[in-house]
Amino acid sequence: MIRTLLSLPDRALSWLEPLSTPVLTTLARFVFAAVLLMYFWNSGLTKIPDGFANLLSPSFNAFAQIFPKGAEAASYDVTQATGFQKFVVLSGTWAEFILPALVVLGLFTRAAALGMIGFVVVQSLTDIIGHGGDTGAWFDNLSDAAILDQRAFWVFLLLYLVFKGGGPLSLDRFILRNENALYQDDLQLSRG
Repeated sequence: MIRTLLSLPDRALSWLEPLSTPVLTTLARFVFAAVLLMYFWNSGLTKIPDGFANLLSPSFNAFAQIFPKGAEAASYDVTQATGFQKFVVLSGTWAEFILPALVVLGLFTRAAALGMIGFVVVQSLTDIIGHGGDTGAWFDNLSDAAILDQRAFWVFLLLYLVFKGGGPLSLDRFILRNENALYQDDLQLSRG
């Protein structure tokens, strides 16, 4: 009896199962675009105050944001940054523009989402260790801790894309579909 009652919702909604992956992958990318795209792009823009020239050489802002203690130790002089620090600052600046765009477009979705997870982890550690941010706590009565609570949702959203890909309305799917069509045409020509 209990088993029958527990399985009623599953049986009643089982027709949704084939739709779940295409709908949820597209919805995950849409939610990422609606909630996080401009957050990351605006953050990236603060790292290039002098325009896109700062994509080739690190800015003071980027150095201070990504390596706050290192920037302070160097008297906020970007020329004193180590080669590693400059590499990380430039990589982080580029990643803040490129990875979100790839997720939204659905291009190299799994790799871009995985890269975004790495970015969020590094960002969170920088916020906690470098800037002294409050982590918040899980399993408390508050759901708005900026680091632990919010970023757990970000990572969960991105993990879904890592496991399921970009979905039917993605450049990944468009490119693969066209590549498969070209392969089929080549195969027919070689047989013909």
